Amino acid sequence: SLAQQSIGSLQKKYSVGSFELLSKTAPIQAVSLLVLGPVVDYYLTGNLLPNYNLSAGAVFFILLSCSLAVFCNMSQYLCIGRFSAVSFQVLGHMKTVCVLTLGWLLFDSELTLKNILGMLLAVTGMVIYSWAVEAEKQADSKIILRKDTLSEEDSQLLKVENGESPVKDVDLGKTIG
Repeated sequence: SLAQQSIGSLQKKYSVGSFELLSKTAPIQAVSLLVLGPVVDYYLTGNLLPNYNLSAGAVFFILLSCSLAVFCNMSQYLCIGRFSAVSFQVLGHMKTVCVLTLGWLLFDSELTLKNILGMLLAVTGMVIYSWAVEAEKQADSKIILRKDTLSEEDSQLLKVENGESPVKDVDLGKTIG
């Protein structure tokens, strides 16, 4: 969540696009992973990275994982640049629902009651969030429409009633109100 908020705020603060920000932050992320990765790996497995026997299959899956991580980062920066962090979280929950469902359909993984209830809760939250965003958009559009439907004369009279500077009649040179 902090990373998503910081990505969004950096894009707005510096007025940069998704790929430009990604190109600036990716080297920092890569260096931190190269430094911290082996330490965390040794702490979790008790083995040093050079002691691992690299097979062709292991290299393939490492490269595949790295490629997927690049695309995941690109999509994250693209989404946060166009949507809010909350919308990005909603997309993330939808991704989780899809992964669980596809795992059940394609790989015969077990769907527990806890998984099903979690997916239902996530989908319900997405529907409520979508409804709330749509209701807010409709309310904003009604306010804009109301401003546009006023005639120039009505608009000037409202300004006078609200205590703004009086309106002058250009033809007569008199102040109205």
